[in-house]
Amino acid sequence: MLVIDSQVHAFAANTPARPWVNSPEGWAPATPGDKMVEAMDAVGVDGAIFVSPFNLYGYDASYAQEVQRAYPGHFGIVTRVDYEKPNVAELVAEWKRVPGAVGLRLGMVAEQNLTPDNPGIDRMLRAAASVDLPMNFLCWGNIDVGTAVIDRHPQTRFVLDHLGMMQPRKKPAPADVWKDLPKVLALARRPNVVIKVSGACTMSHEAYPFNDIWDPLARIFDAWGFERCLWGTDWTRAFAVVNYKDAVEPFRITNRLSDSERAMLMGGACAKTYGWSPKKG
Repeated sequence: MLVIDSQVHAFAANTPARPWVNSPEGWAPATPGDKMVEAMDAVGVDGAIFVSPFNLYGYDASYAQEVQRAYPGHFGIVTRVDYEKPNVAELVAEWKRVPGAVGLRLGMVAEQNLTPDNPGIDRMLRAAASVDLPMNFLCWGNIDVGTAVIDRHPQTRFVLDHLGMMQPRKKPAPADVWKDLPKVLALARRPNVVIKVSGACTMSHEAYPFNDIWDPLARIFDAWGFERCLWGTDWTRAFAVVNYKDAVEPFRITNRLSDSERAMLMGGACAKTYGWSPKKG
């Protein structure tokens, strides 16, 4: 079975040569690309979508590109581009040409106070559609606005980040951590969206192997279909809640998935969405 993690973040130490924009609260101290590869290889994860950590590097995706060049068979890479720039369409087209680039990312969380008709976001999403780059979409805690954006751009392919729901950076998970589940289920009716089942273990109120996540996940699988569900860990963002091995193994050992469902969830759907598969050797 090909195993692809739909979202990981790696980053180097904070140095003058590669400074952080912000401190990564709750993340691992520093997890450079080689350490991420070691963690993946130790538990049989064949490859991953490496999302350049915006909180640390902003729009500078050079570290993600550096890691991809060092481990080209392990990573497809995703970045944000600055939608406020008038040449955002050119930035999107340039990213499409970067070796290993498989997608873009947009954040519209509530505290940003962005509206669905933001002109720069409109331009960026139209540009992404024109070059067929999927847009990873972080709108947790702001799912109504996210849904309006998706409805506004039916030609753009969206990858809904982190089950579309707020996920904790520390234990314990809030009692209402699944409160937006009905809205996420309704969003499944949009054919231009797939969903990342990433960071799910952080939403558990139980210890490993986090058995209480499976009933809400079953509702997501039923609504979205396994061919539109992309498993992932969201490591190292999830570092303070769950280690990498414990974020992987519950999906391998559960009896709630058939072999074919597991293969689609843990790799097949991701490869189809991004048009990318790991090639080791």
